[in-house]
Order: sequence, then structure tokens, then C-alpha cells
Amino acid sequence: MLAMVMVVTFLGKPQTTEAAFDVEAESAILVDAKTGKIIFQKNVDRILPTASMTKMMSEYLILEAVNEGRISWDQQVPISDFVRSLSLQTVLSNVPLRQDWTYTVKDLYQSVAIYSANASTIALAELIAGSETEFVKMMNDKAVELGLEDYEFVNSTGLNNKDLQGNHPEGTGETDENMMSARATAKLAFSLIRDYPEVLETASIPELDFQAGPDEVIPMENWNWMLPGIRSQHNYEGVDGLKTGYTTDAGNAFTGTAERDGIRFISVVMRTDSRDARFNETRKLLDYGFNNFTHVEVIGEGFAPEGEGQLPVTAGKEHEVMVSTSTPLVTLVRNGEEEMYSTELQLDESKLNAEGALEAPIEAGQQVGSLTLVYNGENPEEFLYPSQREEVPVVTETAVERAGWFSMTIRAIGGFFSGIWNGAADTVKGWFA
Repeated sequence: MLAMVMVVTFLGKPQTTEAAFDVEAESAILVDAKTGKIIFQKNVDRILPTASMTKMMSEYLILEAVNEGRISWDQQVPISDFVRSLSLQTVLSNVPLRQDWTYTVKDLYQSVAIYSANASTIALAELIAGSETEFVKMMNDKAVELGLEDYEFVNSTGLNNKDLQGNHPEGTGETDENMMSARATAKLAFSLIRDYPEVLETASIPELDFQAGPDEVIPMENWNWMLPGIRSQHNYEGVDGLKTGYTTDAGNAFTGTAERDGIRFISVVMRTDSRDARFNETRKLLDYGFNNFTHVEVIGEGFAPEGEGQLPVTAGKEHEVMVSTSTPLVTLVRNGEEEMYSTELQLDESKLNAEGALEAPIEAGQQVGSLTLVYNGENPEEFLYPSQREEVPVVTETAVERAGWFSMTIRAIGGFFSGIWNGAADTVKGWFA
């Protein structure tokens, strides 16, 4: 249990925000990829079709299976009759797959991450789970684990079920489509980059050849036209992911991410007017983030909260011990609001006695609580997850040895006679009152 004490450390007058900012999308969000801090939001809890942005969840499960050793990159992937048939649908995003040719997990994964290949996604889903039906159950279970909320996965690809030739996963409707809110989509992207950052190594490849057969090479150009290296007017410095999407119901959507000078943002736009618009609106979001926010060290290593830098110690050779932060805290700050933060010191009550003191012996560097950052600006800061807090450990600066038997006895005797003397003094005062 933690005991909370408010300590104001650097607090200024509230700043006014810049003119209202907006993007032309039905739903949109911009998030700091380090902290989960939401920088901009518009209709973020409106549940909409996600199209191929769905594949971020499939990629998560593929990378998880590889990392856990359940599949390997060089493992061969069987191609079922349905996967073969679907892969030949040129109106959909696909690379043609044969049953008399060998494809590895890596081959198909690259076609998913770069070219959004739908049949390849299902082939990997069947490999991992035995069927797409079971894989969809895994997707929904993982969504619960990642705390997405506002979602429904009905297939592994993001296609409308009507495009699956009657082979849609059991328990889903013939025309069902995957659904998520922009907030849930951002949570998924945040979790994917956090848990498997290697996803960006593939998502950032502008173009790659896919060996579909002995004499059949398919050039795969990344659908993310913001990538540097793509021949496009939408190139944007720092973009290295993540996933586009389009269906008739979903319209044009895009989950993007870019990093500059150590700052990474995650953006989501849903139901924009065109392919170009999804990148134009993403550019607006990223420009808004990079132009108006900076990483600032607001708490340094060794910082002692004013008035709370010492804790009492019982049974120790010293009666007090200094405490301070063990690491610096760097956070994303709106330009001009560096002084808009205070801190809350939270002490771990399990390490304190009834009088609020630490009991010796105490080791140097022993964590006794944490220092949490609090924003005091015009509008409260919001994070993707309510549990996300910006805090750093507070530790003891020195060790305190336990006092010996003799010292403890002398203190007890001193305390005894001090009590007698104080009692006598109070009696004498009473005579003359």
C-alpha cells in the first residue's frame, strides 16, 4: 500500500493552447509511443471497420509464436486449397501461392507486413492455430489481454467475410467485418511496437520481391506511401510503419508511426476520403506532434522532493536517511509548458512502521516509494491506459546499520529518564499555575 504526499516542485501559470487543430477523418488519434500519452483525439471511441489494419493483431500473434518457439522463420507453411484459391483473387491484395512450391514463415510474413497479402495471412493463421476459426479466437483473447475494448475480430485479414468465398470463420456472419475504435487500434499498435519492435524492420521495407514460383517473381511495393524510399509525394521523414487498410465499409484508414530525435508517435486515421487523404491527414497529425511537443527531463536523477528528502529511521545507528529519485524522468511536454508539472511522493506503507518510519537495517538504493508526475495545465493529460503513470523510483541514498544492543539500551534508558524528567517538570509547572 502506498501513502501519498503532494509535493509541489515546479508549477507555473496555466498556458493557453494553440488554435483548434483538426483532421479530416471520421476518427483519429495521436499518441506518444513511449508513454502512451494521448496528444490528439477525435471520436476515438467510435467503433468502425478496420480493414487491413486488422493485420496488426495477426502480426502480433505471428511474432509471439516465433518468439515463443512455436513456429520458426524458416519453417515451411502448407498451402490449403482455400488459401490457394483466395491468393489468385487479384482484386484483393495478394501474392499468388502455389501448392507445389515451398514458402517459409518469413516469406509469407513479409508479404503480410509489406504487401498486406490476405491469403498469406490466412496460411499463417492456419499454421499457428490449425484453422482461421481458432486463430480468430486467439485474436479476441489477445485483445482482452491487451486491454483493447471496443473491438470485434471476425477474421485474420480485415476483409469483409463476404470476400472469403463462404469460408469465413465459424461463428461469424457471412458479411461481418472486423471492428475497432481508433483508441483500440492505437492500443494495438502501441502494444505491437512495445512488445515486438522488430515489426518495424519489415514494415519499413519500401519494396521487396516475392518468389511465388520457379519463374514467378512478384514485386511487392509497400502500401504505406509515406515511407522514405517509396516513389510518392507522401514521403515523410521518420516514418517506418505501420499498416494501411481499405474496404468499401471501412473506407481508407491508416495506422502510422514515425520517429524523429528520439520521439516516436503513433497515429490512426479512420474513414478518410481517399488513399491520398489518409496520408495527408496522417501528415497533419505527425506535424502537429513534432512541431508542438518535445521530450523534456522534468525530474533528474538524485532529485529529493522539497521537504520530503529525509525519512525517520528506527533502531538504526542514524535517526534519518536521505531519499531521492534513482533515475531521471523524461516525458513529452507541450512547448512552453515545461513548468506546468508538480510531483506526488508515494511512500510504500509496507516498508514503514506505524509511526511512518523505516526500520534498520536499510540498504543503500532500497526503494521506499515513487515520485509521480502530475500535469497542472488547462486540460488533464490522458493516456491510452488509465493505469499508465509517469513515475520514477525513490530510493535511500545511504545504508543505515541497525544499532547495537548497548546503543539501544542507552537510548531506552535515556528515554525513560527523559520521561520522568518531563513528568516532574509538568508537576512543578502545575504548582505555580
